[in-house]
Amino acid sequence: MSAAVESRDASGTGRAGPNVWERTFRLWDPYFAVVWAATVVFVLGAAAPGRPVRLTTIGLLALLVPWYVLVGRPVLMAEGRDERRSLGYVAGAVLLFLPPGIMVGETRVLTFALIPQCFMALRMRWAMAAVLVINVAPVAGWSLLWRPGPRILFVNSVSAVVSVVFSAAIGSWIIRVIEQSRERADLIAELDASRHELSRLSAAHGALAERERLSREIHDTLAQGFTSLLMLTQAVEAELDRSDVAQARLHLALMDETARQSLAEARALVAGGTPADLDGASLPDALHRLAARHGASVTVSGPVRALPAGPEVVILRSCQEALTNARKHAGSSAAISVALTYADAALTVSVRDEGRGFDPMAPASGYGLAGLRARAAEVGGTVRVHSAPGDGTTITVRLPVPPAPVPAPSAPPSPSVSPEGSTP
Repeated sequence: MSAAVESRDASGTGRAGPNVWERTFRLWDPYFAVVWAATVVFVLGAAAPGRPVRLTTIGLLALLVPWYVLVGRPVLMAEGRDERRSLGYVAGAVLLFLPPGIMVGETRVLTFALIPQCFMALRMRWAMAAVLVINVAPVAGWSLLWRPGPRILFVNSVSAVVSVVFSAAIGSWIIRVIEQSRERADLIAELDASRHELSRLSAAHGALAERERLSREIHDTLAQGFTSLLMLTQAVEAELDRSDVAQARLHLALMDETARQSLAEARALVAGGTPADLDGASLPDALHRLAARHGASVTVSGPVRALPAGPEVVILRSCQEALTNARKHAGSSAAISVALTYADAALTVSVRDEGRGFDPMAPASGYGLAGLRARAAEVGGTVRVHSAPGDGTTITVRLPVPPAPVPAPSAPPSPSVSPEGSTP
């Protein structure tokens, strides 16, 4: 009848098992059996009609047992309502019940088992029609067959009317319960589907975020290292053409250092650890080493202090990106300066080159500035690019950081007291 719903434990997690309808339906089987057996007992104990009629009635009542077991039970337990099968079962049950119901009045006890089945199998309109037939037809047929006295006929008629009213009340309640169970089952199915879809989207989003993070890390470390090696190789080739061996050796040494640094960055990236430049060093020291590889100068202002790893990594990666862009676009001869500023609640790095500059409003196809802005935004920072054709470029990254701790005020010295107790 109702849609299948998994039983749930106290914590609310799903657990495979029979649904609520299957568990509660097991109680209906013994209920139907008890009502049928009680009907047989009442028929056997009836004062009238004669014994042959009562035994025949019991034989007809026995036909209801296989009809219920073979046809009714599958219909009642079906999750989807098959209107044709349900009507067929109820019609068959009514036809099997009417002859014994007309022959012996005590058989009407069986209506306590048949009426709930009508509401369980049919919609309200058809269920009420079946209930009306089950309650009225046996009384009408019984009165025509046996011609009871007015008083007995009145009592049976009133009982039939009361049974119809009671059946309508209890039946409407049963149907509402079943419909509500169906709605809840559908809602749970929709929630389960939404939960699975949300889990899938969350996993996809996590994979995308991780892929973007790795892209930024590779771009800010290995790709920049390869770019530096390429530029140094071109410089060495030009110096060898000019027979400037000393300068070529200097650039070869820088190539060796850059390669080793890129290898260290790759190992740190695989291990998920601190960037190689920051491993065991302060941020200003890391920027000095980084700037030296690009021929840039570094100035540090403000009280230097230890900061969380997140802002320091962003500043280091931003400086790497800005220096690589400066050497790539401004040329190897352009002067580059790096300014690191510690403020009370902010950390700022500015990279200035004296190159040819560019129009910041022009569409950009590269990943560098977009990745730089995304990295700064992850920690609540901002990126500002100031440039113009022929006027160089300045990239400024500003990040919020925990404010510097306020030193505790020192206690004033206590006055000295002379041996006599007076203050000098």
